[in-house]
Amino acid sequence: QVQLVESGGGLVQAGGSLRLSCVASVRGFSAISMGWFRQAPAMEREFVAAINWSDSNKYYGEFVKGRFTISRDNLESTVYLKMNSLKPEGTAVYYCAARQGDIQSAEGYDEYRYWGQGTQVTVSS
Repeated sequence: QVQLVESGGGLVQAGGSLRLSCVASVRGFSAISMGWFRQAPAMEREFVAAINWSDSNKYYGEFVKGRFTISRDNLESTVYLKMNSLKPEGTAVYYCAARQGDIQSAEGYDEYRYWGQGTQVTVSS
């Protein structure tokens, strides 16, 4: 069983930055692949970023365009999402997700078995 707790959301002006954190309560975090999704009101959940456990390959949604960076600290069982140049359309609840083993399809919602409760990010114009 994997429990995920996100933090770091908040209110930021357009062009600003935030760093989200997700702490995983699990034995063997280093063998867990992690991802971030977001969901705006009345919208479908959207893939943001993912990091594979075995080779640390990183994957990003098309809209990211170099503005976000995903990273992980296996000693702290934590994955981070650093977001720069935030835009108002980035306002959403951001969710941390996890799966055991390698990622097969990073953007697939069904790829991940475990989900956090989410953290709200609001970007003002």
